Amino acid sequence: MLELLAGVVVAVAALALVLEPLVRQPGVEGLGVPDDFDATPLEESESPKVQALLALKEIEFDRATGKLSDEDYAQLKSRYGRDALAAMETEAQQSAVVAGADDPAEALIQAVRQDLQVCPACGPRPETGATFCSECGRPLAVPVS
Repeated sequence: MLELLAGVVVAVAALALVLEPLVRQPGVEGLGVPDDFDATPLEESESPKVQALLALKEIEFDRATGKLSDEDYAQLKSRYGRDALAAMETEAQQSAVVAGADDPAEALIQAVRQDLQVCPACGPRPETGATFCSECGRPLAVPVS
């Protein structure tokens, strides 16, 4: 009798394990996505980079379907390509400014680079406070930043 009861419990547990994904509500639980996360579609983004890249994708599609001539495609691709590159450069500059200002790791790297000594023959050396290079023996110079 005990074996039968244990078998039923194991069967019910296995059935619950198999059916759980089918019964569970679809969503993003357990994926580390916050509840207030707003997934805006790319088409609705106001980012100049996203808009230029979407325009490039659109003209590729229009050319492939025959709606756009090769001459028009070349002109539009050149224009939207310049726009996308300019937007990417602007975004990179903005993120570099933010990273340099707020990132403690970046500040530490900059401090180490300022204290780095350079051997004229061997290049930057890891020695701190040394007067001569540990490889060739030449005098070390502190670079001017």
